[in-house]
Amino acid sequence: MKKIIFLFLFVSIFTNAQDATKVDLSNPHATIYTHLYFLQQDSYQPKNAAKTILGLEESAAIEKAIKIKKVLDGKGLFVDFNKIPNNPNYNDTIGYSSFYKYVLFPQRMPQVSVEKINGNWYFSSETVAEIDKLYKGVYPWYVEKLEKIIPSSGHQKFLGLELWQFIGLIILMVLSLLVFLIIKKIGFYFLQKLQLYFTKNTNFEVDKVIKKLAHPLALLASFAVIDKIFPSLQFGLDTNTWVFKIINIATTIFWIYVFLKLVQVVMRIYAEFTERTHSRLDDQLVPILHNFLTGIVLVVGLFNVLRLFGIDTTTLIAGATIGGLAFALASQDTVRNLIGTIMIFLDKPFHIDDWIEAGEVVGTVEQVGFRSTRVRAADTSVYQIPNSKLSEIVINNKGLRLFRRYNTNLGLRYDTPPQLIEAFVKGVREIIIAHPETRSDSYNVEFTGFGDSALLIMVNVYFKSLAWGVEQSSKHRLHIAIVKLAKELGVDFAFPSTTVTIEQFPEKKSLNLKYNTGQEKIDAAIQKVVSEFSNENPKEIT
Repeated sequence: MKKIIFLFLFVSIFTNAQDATKVDLSNPHATIYTHLYFLQQDSYQPKNAAKTILGLEESAAIEKAIKIKKVLDGKGLFVDFNKIPNNPNYNDTIGYSSFYKYVLFPQRMPQVSVEKINGNWYFSSETVAEIDKLYKGVYPWYVEKLEKIIPSSGHQKFLGLELWQFIGLIILMVLSLLVFLIIKKIGFYFLQKLQLYFTKNTNFEVDKVIKKLAHPLALLASFAVIDKIFPSLQFGLDTNTWVFKIINIATTIFWIYVFLKLVQVVMRIYAEFTERTHSRLDDQLVPILHNFLTGIVLVVGLFNVLRLFGIDTTTLIAGATIGGLAFALASQDTVRNLIGTIMIFLDKPFHIDDWIEAGEVVGTVEQVGFRSTRVRAADTSVYQIPNSKLSEIVINNKGLRLFRRYNTNLGLRYDTPPQLIEAFVKGVREIIIAHPETRSDSYNVEFTGFGDSALLIMVNVYFKSLAWGVEQSSKHRLHIAIVKLAKELGVDFAFPSTTVTIEQFPEKKSLNLKYNTGQEKIDAAIQKVVSEFSNENPKEIT
């Protein structure tokens, strides 16, 4: 009886052991587990592992199965079985054409995948076709030769490593250092040539940035050498996993640094280009573009770093999209202002330093930002106008005028003789012609009407300079010359007054001004004033 019970227990244990190690191809999880389990040292059965490959002879299938594991181990790709689906009808609908297909490492090695064929899951035909190429990429031709020429003494342990691995590690470090120094020199040379090609001069600020850019590029080249050669040293999966994780994280960080410096270089070159243009609005675009591109680089870099730590960035992007939509709905004014900013830079209704009239705001444009535009009024106060509002209202851009128009009326006394009125008009015209800041081909000086207290002389001129300060200085010169002309001619300017005429009054005589209307006196006065005006030094007056 005891023998029967013992035999029953032995058969049960043996059967359970067989069930635990049987080939299972019913789902992606089972197929990948079967492949890796039967290639471990304590459960090495390559024939069973080869059953995960369909359509090949047993020897060829064994070779392919072993190469798949070596490629994964060589690149430090640790398979997390908790993330592998065990659904027999698993359907990957994200970016892949096959209905029943699972990719083990879609980012780092998308060529390795399993697919459902005739009810079972096998390594895909693409994986089987590409595995030899992948294997040669991870283990170059010299690996097999090294295995043959390494003597038995080379397999002795030294500091926990085989002697040949230790020597190979030292050679790899020296080779990486040489690549770093060479690429750094070559990279800086070509980057400097590229900078000179675009800027046409030597810019020391750009040179400093280029030196900082050449350094991480050389480090990236060194990491590429390590990434290529390190699998040849044939360390274990755990070591490779940590080494390649460190390499990938460092590579991502350095790429972020490179793109940040590249943005800095491009923006500096673009800034020099904008400085050569007449418009100053594109100068304001430089910091806005710089901040925008920097933000894109940091966000993309952060997602890549998170992906290396195993975080599902797809879920994060979906969450960020939903959160961004909610934020946009909650901050519609900010979104409108951003759109207004874009429209301002596209339409360019004004430029920096332009004098504009926008609704109730009148002043000089100082800065165009992401959200608002800063306008400084004549009294030096500052207005912050939201760009959404500024893109919708009517803007009168004084800065786009071809000339500055100045129109005024001069009032002469009613008792001014006609000869002196004509002389005064003629003299003002000649002053305008002689004025260096006025258009001599477009002006008007005419006796236009009778005011309440004066004979009205209209003066309409156009100043060449669009600068407000230069216009005021030009007005000053014009006004002084007109006042001198009136004094020389003996003409008085009128002011609001009331004249009472009394025909008879004891011992009082009526007011009767004496004007000199001699033609010689008139011509001499005009000639004198115009000559003095022409000989004046504008710098002394302004």
